[in-house]
Amino acid sequence: MKKFMHWLTTSFAPSMNKLFSRPWLAALSSSMQKIIPFILTGSLIYFYNVFVSFFPQLPDLSPIVNFSFGLISLIVAFMMANQCMEKLNHPFYITNAGLTAACVLMMAVVPQGENADSLSAFLGNLGPSGIAVGMVAGLFVSVVFHLWGKLEFMKESSIPDFVTGWINTIVPNLISLGITMILVNVLKINVFEVILSAFKPVAAIGQTLPGFILICLVPAFFYTMGISSWLFGAVTTPIFLAGIQENIDTVAVGGVAANIVTSESVFTLAFVTMGGMCATLGLNLLMCFSKSTQLKTLGRVFLAPSIFNINEPVMFGAPVVFNPLLMLPSWINSVVGAVYVWVLMSTGLLNIPSKMIQVGQVPAPISSVMVTEDFRAILWWVILFVIYLIIWYPFFKAYEKEKLAEEAQEAQETTI
Repeated sequence: MKKFMHWLTTSFAPSMNKLFSRPWLAALSSSMQKIIPFILTGSLIYFYNVFVSFFPQLPDLSPIVNFSFGLISLIVAFMMANQCMEKLNHPFYITNAGLTAACVLMMAVVPQGENADSLSAFLGNLGPSGIAVGMVAGLFVSVVFHLWGKLEFMKESSIPDFVTGWINTIVPNLISLGITMILVNVLKINVFEVILSAFKPVAAIGQTLPGFILICLVPAFFYTMGISSWLFGAVTTPIFLAGIQENIDTVAVGGVAANIVTSESVFTLAFVTMGGMCATLGLNLLMCFSKSTQLKTLGRVFLAPSIFNINEPVMFGAPVVFNPLLMLPSWINSVVGAVYVWVLMSTGLLNIPSKMIQVGQVPAPISSVMVTEDFRAILWWVILFVIYLIIWYPFFKAYEKEKLAEEAQEAQETTI
């Protein structure tokens, strides 16, 4: 274990931090964070619609979600190019590249065939179903602008700066839109369907039990080394949004939700992330009753955030990060939680979420009932909490023993 921890600390974690800090990967992570407010806007309206079902006289707020979350692919395209230009140090192109990406996306998703003149089909393509297309559009435009920016065209020219600025914006605009036009209008390639077809195998794997376990375990593994889970949003967000949107559409026509792997099942449900990623609520409670003065004090200070599924204080204050005794149960919890949720939902013992409610900071099991519309969630939450306590207990007691020894040594040194 010591050799493994030494390797993680001195080799693996620094290498991963260096890798994820590279401009392109940092831009992917940052763009996923930037779109969260628009997703939450949609979530609030979906949550509001729960009350509308009981009180039909309440006003219809669907236009708000239609023109926020409903245009999420357009927002992703803009943000992807915007953040790439920022991280690649092209401040002049930060806005222009984002706008060009939005234009490229709209050209690429124009419906073809029998839906060619359908405004609803066009807007649908700009919604969550096309988020992967938005990402590709943003990355494509970013590559064009980045390569053109590296040329430093007319840098030493005597032409006024505003003129060279126009030229250096117009040219990558023309290249980006021109290539897209050739693909869509000349070669008659349905870019939207091509990209979605390429993404479908990834989404299909994500909607399996092994995929679900990986989606929960990999971010937790890196989180225990202090690496933010936001870095994986570029992979998980399209899977989550496509899954929940399909559930919403299926239920709307009288069907049954089938996609288990959604943000609602991972986060809002607060089973896999009970107290935060790595399911640290059980650890926090054990700390509150610890024989160690330090752990007891920290546990009671950290308890309020944990109830709201905010566990950075526990992860970095206990600490769990780079603590071999607490890292292992964190990884175990991520697997156990994923399997537990999968079994419950796949067997019909708990409803699969069919509304987009991404409010992970609502205390469980309130959020668990809210997202599943199933009061059985309370019972299953309590049972899983006990399971997590059992997993944490032996590792925590071993860590507590170390802390008690440290405190005794400090007390002895103070007396001397």
